[in-house]
Amino acid sequence: MVGQAVRCDEKQRVAWISFSWAVLLTLAKLIAGFISGSIGVFSEAAHSGLDLVAAGMTVFAVRRSSRPADADHHFGHGKYENLSALFETLLLFVTSAYILWEAVERLRSSTVPEQSVFALVVMLASIIVNIERSRTLRRVAKAQGSQALLADAVHFEADAVTSLAVLVGLFASALGVGWADPVAAFVVASVIVASATRLLRQTFDALLDRAPSGVREQVLERILSVPGVLDAGDVRVRPQGSTLHVDAVVRASGQETLADAHALAGRVEHAVREAFPDADVNVHMEPGRTESAGADGPKHEEEGRVEPAPPHIRRTSR
Repeated sequence: MVGQAVRCDEKQRVAWISFSWAVLLTLAKLIAGFISGSIGVFSEAAHSGLDLVAAGMTVFAVRRSSRPADADHHFGHGKYENLSALFETLLLFVTSAYILWEAVERLRSSTVPEQSVFALVVMLASIIVNIERSRTLRRVAKAQGSQALLADAVHFEADAVTSLAVLVGLFASALGVGWADPVAAFVVASVIVASATRLLRQTFDALLDRAPSGVREQVLERILSVPGVLDAGDVRVRPQGSTLHVDAVVRASGQETLADAHALAGRVEHAVREAFPDADVNVHMEPGRTESAGADGPKHEEEGRVEPAPPHIRRTSR
């Protein structure tokens, strides 16, 4: 529990730092846009503005998702992170649509932005900050399985690429290439759409409880590594925020006492949590395949099928 609390604190700290940087970058780009009149810079300010909203949503989602399960939410509040990621993805599509519209208007008007050293400095600083923040967010998101932080990382990564495109557009405009600024805005929109499409696919996978690639195999490997386990079946996994829910049927020899089976289930849970610290593991114990009990005794195996031998022992971990 202490480790989980520390991880939640780290997620909230990273989310708050990202929110603070989003505020600063949005203000700086707005000022640079007014000074230069560049549609590329204004598009970046709009992008950062939506990044600011997304970062705020991330802070909210990370705080809410850290709440424990209660009487109304038996599996916790992890879906807040998935909903936040979906909301941030929609914001990315809205941003790209606005940028494309502004770029078309600028091409029609043939307006060339004024050259501003301040705008150049702001865009260069934005690239550096966005790269650093995206790396930090992605690292923490991967370590803790946080989709909300991953969505925030995608926002900052897209911002870094688009800031570079705008910076190139400003330099080209300074050389007399008037169409470079709106073309840079088109590049900005294209990058945002590509990032949003990838993120949308991942978000839907999480909301529809799609099993993460390779995770079921890792869980099964951990279960079978526990001494006393003969076999495991019906292993099901689904992510919910940073929590991985695991259901598994574990088979033992059938000769254990109730206390022994209970202890074995506990060892299985511990083995799974060694690989997935925040996993919520639900183990159902069953007797494995055995030889017939004798000429007059019951057979627990018939045509390769295991008969349910009472009592079934169920252990639920919360």
